Order: sequence, then C-alpha cells, then structure tokens
Amino acid sequence: MHEPSSPPTGIAWRWALIGIVVVGTAAAFGYVGGWLAPHRLTPKRIVDQLQQNGGMHPGYRRNHAKGICVAGYFDSNGGAQAYSRAQVFAAGRTPVVGRLAIPGGNPYAPDSSAPIRSMGLRFTQPNGQQWRTGMNSMPVFLVSTPQAFYEQAQSSAPDPATGKPDPAKIKAFFAAHPESAPFLAWVKTAKPSASFATESYWSLDAFVFVDASGTRHAVRWRMVPVDAGAPVDGSKSDADYLSADLTQRLAKGPQRWKLMVTLANPGDPTNDATKAWPSDRKEIDAGTLVLDQATAQDSGPCRDINYDPLVLPDGIEASDDPLLPARSAAYADSYLRRTSEEAHLPGTTAAHPKPETKS
Repeated sequence: MHEPSSPPTGIAWRWALIGIVVVGTAAAFGYVGGWLAPHRLTPKRIVDQLQQNGGMHPGYRRNHAKGICVAGYFDSNGGAQAYSRAQVFAAGRTPVVGRLAIPGGNPYAPDSSAPIRSMGLRFTQPNGQQWRTGMNSMPVFLVSTPQAFYEQAQSSAPDPATGKPDPAKIKAFFAAHPESAPFLAWVKTAKPSASFATESYWSLDAFVFVDASGTRHAVRWRMVPVDAGAPVDGSKSDADYLSADLTQRLAKGPQRWKLMVTLANPGDPTNDATKAWPSDRKEIDAGTLVLDQATAQDSGPCRDINYDPLVLPDGIEASDDPLLPARSAAYADSYLRRTSEEAHLPGTTAAHPKPETKS
C-alpha cells in the first residue's frame, strides 16, 4: 500500500506554482484572443468589420483614417487639481500632440461624408506619464456595448450588389436598439461642418478622477472652442476643405478650446455612453488647449501614436464603461496592422521610409 504523496516543498513547490500561473495565464490570453472561444467577439473581428466597411487601405487606421496632425500645449489653470492628482491639472503647460479626423476607414473620403469630427490628444506630463484621449463631436454615442457596436458595423457594411449599405439592415439594427434614440435625434439635425476649429469634442465615455486623498470622482469631459465663430455648413465645399481651413486659421494664430470637466451625481450612469448626464451637473473649467501647429499625417508627429483611451496617468482611471477596454483592444489591433503594412510597402526601408505612407 502506497503512502499518500506529500505536498511539494521548497523549490518543487515554486516550480509547481509557476506551472499553475503559466497555464492560467495562457488560458486567459486564449480566451481574450478568441482562440478558445471562436464565436466570441474579439478585437480582430471588430477591426476586420471596420476594414470591410472602409475598404483595404494599407498603412492607414481602420477608422478615422483621414486626418491631420496638430500640436501645441494644454495650459492648466489648476481648476481640476482638487479632483485629480494628475500632473496635467497642476497650473502650467503640458505639451500636446494631437490628431483631427473624420470617421470611416477611407482616407480619401470627402470631408462632407459624415457630420462627425474627432479629436485625439496625447498629453505628456513632466514625470513622463501620458494621458491619451479620443473624443468625438457628438454629445452621446450610438450604442452602449462592444457587441452592439459590432452589430451596427455589420449592418452598415456595403452590399456587394450596390457597393452601398442596405438601408433596410440599418433600419432594422436601430429598431432593435432603442438606446440609440438620443444619437439618432442628434444626427437628424447634424451637418458636416466646414472647420475642425468650430467643433466641441466629447469624451462620451465616463472616467474617474482620483484626488490627492484617494477620493474618486466620476467625470466626463469635452473640449469647447474659444472664439471660433459659428459652425458653417461645409457640405458643398471642396473634398479636403477641413485641412485647408485649419491651415488658414493657424496662419492667423493658435486655435483654442476650453477643457470642461463634468462631475457626475450619485446614480448617474458611468457604464452607458448613450446616456447624457443632466445639464445641471457641476462643471469645472480645467484650462485651455492651445493648438498652434498642423502637419500632414504622413509625416507629422501623430502618425505613430495610438490614441488608446486607457493610456492614463496616475490620477485618472477608467470607469466601468465596457466600451473602454474594447476601444483599447481594437486600437491596438489596428495599430499593429497599419505599422506592419508600412514596414512592408514597396520601396520602404528602415532608413528611408516611403514618404507616401499614411496612418
């Protein structure tokens, strides 16, 4: 009769523990990557669908493919410092590299093809930590979950017979998603504007500010233009009028936006970007974004930046919004694709990258 085996001790126990961790980690990555659950929604499936909708354009982002690099700084007035310990909110200037763009995967689309504009920003703090944010010129998002976003992208895919989306499929999607009603109400009155500079840009997703004492504050934010003039309908203008307009404006002086932070009240939803918070919520003027440079995206400083919304400094954290991890993962997938394609374009070498490459 055999005696019961004794539990591993010393170095044997450490090897056993390492084995458990490795297997568990591999299983976790397998699940996240979709390898162990082939029907599960993955970043690859989301980006594949965006690529199908926008067409294959090597070296470009799979969404918001058409844009322009911008640079400048954020001039904090210290107003948000009581709510977040992030260095970016201490009084003073923080350098910013950004990107202004339109939605869609076609880098050659006319600027009037959609009424939405986007603003991506990377703030680099003195301690080296970064805050990256991607915002859009609409007050609410059209869906609240990654699955619904994927289904909406599917419904908007071009019909092979016509080359255009099937209106019946789009109508059926929105009929099945009543949470999209606020977005549809907004889009009925939205028009493609003639300038990036006249737009306000919303974070849409909620985040959490953490102050010096560790107290957490649920927030959303938006960039509001300063003295940019009234929005002008640009639907009948040249196909590339947005970049031309921005260049002309910057030749006359920097463009400015106020960073307005909205604090949630208890019970305000932080996990649903389709729901706006009531207009009476407390707002903080955190400072001014100043953009004074614009560069073509093929050679500008924004080209190789992934505006991942989960790149956050100490003092800013993600909320429970399920769109945030999905956005982060999809952005990473898109980034790896386009940078790999750039590296393999004909005529491209490490020392002499092909100048036509876009991202």
